This record gives sequence, structure tokens and C-alpha cells, in this order.
Amino acid sequence: MDKGDRIGSVIEVIGNYHAGLGMAKTALAEPALAAAITGALGLLDQMTGRLIVAGMGKSGLIGRKLAATFTSTGTPAYFVHPAEASHGDLGMIRPDDVLLLLSWSGEADEMSDMLRYAQRFGVPTICLTGAGQSTLARRVDVAIVLPKVDEACPHNLAPTTSTMMQLAVGDALAVTLLKMKGFTQDGFRRFHPGGRLGSALTPLREIMHTHPALPLVAEDDPVFAALTEISAKGLGIVGVEAADNALIGVITDGDIRRYLEASSGGRMEDVIHGRKARDLMTQNHISLAPEALAAAALNTLQDNRISAAFVLEGQKPIGLVTVLQLLQLGVA
Repeated sequence: MDKGDRIGSVIEVIGNYHAGLGMAKTALAEPALAAAITGALGLLDQMTGRLIVAGMGKSGLIGRKLAATFTSTGTPAYFVHPAEASHGDLGMIRPDDVLLLLSWSGEADEMSDMLRYAQRFGVPTICLTGAGQSTLARRVDVAIVLPKVDEACPHNLAPTTSTMMQLAVGDALAVTLLKMKGFTQDGFRRFHPGGRLGSALTPLREIMHTHPALPLVAEDDPVFAALTEISAKGLGIVGVEAADNALIGVITDGDIRRYLEASSGGRMEDVIHGRKARDLMTQNHISLAPEALAAAALNTLQDNRISAAFVLEGQKPIGLVTVLQLLQLGVA
């Protein structure tokens, strides 16, 4: 297979995936499948325990990912391997849990013990399958039966399109349940304290520059004081405060540079000592709230094409964040 054929094959496989997902999307409008989805969401919403996810082979790998997705979006979930369940792990399943079983054929023998256990102890059961008349689909409380599709594999054997459909519908259940529960960005942050997601969801109060690192001058201070403060703090900006410490404006290093260029013909003493900070400041400046999330703050700074902004509580500056700082923290 030459280079062009390889790329053509990749495009073809991706097209097969999209065709399968398109069929699944269309099928959701069918009354039976819509009723199953609604029933599953009802069981999950009323659940007081945990979601136990199980599956064999490729369906099991999808199940592991779905358990992680549910857990990170506010629904505690565990993956239990069906074979291990028959050798002691059934003890992890409690009556207040819900069991989600994944099997495209619906005939995975390894799940029979889990089903019997669930029925014995009244554990609600849901399955995600491609076979509506299968043993699994007939024995669970709610059977989500997805449309039969050809696999992206040219031999129609390797689980590809089918596993993608299981993943898509499982993720859709998790996200819909998230909405039903009112799971917020704060919840995401509690469960994702690390990595880029954790950084993006961090409130500015926890990462902003604070006193005494804040560059601030009084409105009656000379330009020289503003220049000195910008140089000393190294953040490219200085805030201008009124007598009551309210922030009434900002001066950037660009403002200073442009002012000095425009005043190059004057006496240096007059240029840097004869003008006040309030004469150079920008009054209509962008400010941020301490509880704003880092990702939203970065968007605000980039949308307004500014490199830094003060964080205010009331009208008083309590912090400062910069684009460079946010990017270094991994916010994107």
C-alpha cells in the first residue's frame, strides 16, 4: 500500500465511523431507543450508590473509559471485570448501585453471574448493546439497543464502529446526567485538580499576584514613580489608586514609552516629574473578579489584546494576572 492508498484508507475508516455515529443519532429519534435512554437516565439520576460498569474485551475497554468519565463528572463509578466478579468482586456491588453492562453481541457468558447477582439483590441493570433479542437485552431492566452497523474494519470483524457508538452514547449519558444534576465548573475543578484542566478551572484568587508584589501608585504621584514601579515589579503595568485605594486607572509600559517618545523635546525633569500618574492613566480599563476562572480570564485578556489585568474586590485592587503567567501555568 503506497502513501496515497494509506491516507485514502484512513479517510475511509473515519468515514465509516461517521456513518455509524450518524445511524446512532438517527436511531435516537425512534420511540423504543428514546424510551430506553430516558429510562436509563432515570435510573442513574435516582441512584444513591455508585455506577458499576462491566464489559468484556473491547467493550470492557470502553467501559473503563466510561467509568472514568462518569466519575469525573459527578457520578461515582467503578469498572468491575466480569470474570473477576465471579471470583469475589461481586461483593463490590450493593443494592443501591446501578449496573451498566456493555456487550455488542449481548451474549458474553462472563456476565451471567453479574446478572444473576443483580437480580437476586435487586440491583437495577442497564445494558448497552447492538442486539435487541440477545440474552443480555432480555434480562436487564433497561436495554439500550443501538443500530446494527458495519465495522470500519474491511472484514467487518474488528470492533471499531460499534465500540465508537458505545463510547459516544455512554459519554452522552454522562454529560446529560451532569446537566440533570447541575454539576458545575467548581465540581470539575474538585475532581480535576491537576493538569491543564485543573489549571484552567482554578479561581484567580488562588494564583494571582498579590501585595506586596502589586504595582501601584497614587494618582498624584509623578510619572517617574509609575516608571519606577513598573520597573521594580516587572509586570508591565501599574495601577493608579485614588485616596480611598480604589483603582481608577492603569498605566502600561507601552503608555510610558509612548509618552516619553512624544515628550522627547522637553526637559527630562519636566517630563518625568512635571506630569502626574492620573495624566497618563487609562480610565476604562479591563478588570477581573477574584472568583473568575483562569481559562475565562485568559480569554478576556486575549480578546482585549492586553497582557495583564488587575483583580478587584469592590473597587480595590487585590491581585493581578498576566497572560504570560496563565500560559506558564498551563491554562489554555
